[in-house]
Amino acid sequence: MASKARKRKDELYGGLAASTKALANAHRLELLELLAQAPRTVEVLAEMSGLSTANASQHLQVLKTAAMVESEKVGSFVTYRLAGDDVATMIVALRALAARCAARMGTARAALGAEASADDGVDREELLRRVRRREVVVLDVRPAEEFAAAHLPAAVSIPIRELARRLDELPRSRDIVAYCRGPFCVFASEAVAILTRAGFRASELSDGVAEWRARGLPLDSASMEVPS
Repeated sequence: MASKARKRKDELYGGLAASTKALANAHRLELLELLAQAPRTVEVLAEMSGLSTANASQHLQVLKTAAMVESEKVGSFVTYRLAGDDVATMIVALRALAARCAARMGTARAALGAEASADDGVDREELLRRVRRREVVVLDVRPAEEFAAAHLPAAVSIPIRELARRLDELPRSRDIVAYCRGPFCVFASEAVAILTRAGFRASELSDGVAEWRARGLPLDSASMEVPS
């Protein structure tokens, strides 16, 4: 007969297994990444992830059962958000672990036009110092609602779809560092290509809001105005 201690361990590991099982789906991982940027309705999440509304809702229910997301119904719409910052931190750690353990992750990211390494070698503290010295502009190329929810300190918002026609808003006297949703997002790479072709000095930051938060670095909600 199993001891009480053994049964307790089985219960604890069983609970852990149930939680991690919720992550064993590519669509649910993407939904968590999207919710790490900002709360969203089921309909918006479905469109952004290429799922039907019904399918997205099913995946979100699994994540809710696992206590990774929370929901709120307003009228006929249900809005989901992460259950806590620790969920975003977990996604960052899981992505880093997967990148180390599976060489094919690097191959897949290369196919998307992104660097295989999750670390771009940027000194984040030095980047903040350069922003304060007005030597660099940190450019957030995510959708405006994601920027409004949270963004890197002193970042300015020009969504990737608007960047080509809004280049005149950026100062050519400064370096531009573009970022998006993190190392699995290609918006920053696309932004750097657009900026470089237009003659700007541009580079990419692989971090997104979730990575910045996981590193214990500050986030803010300052003005979207581009500094002169």
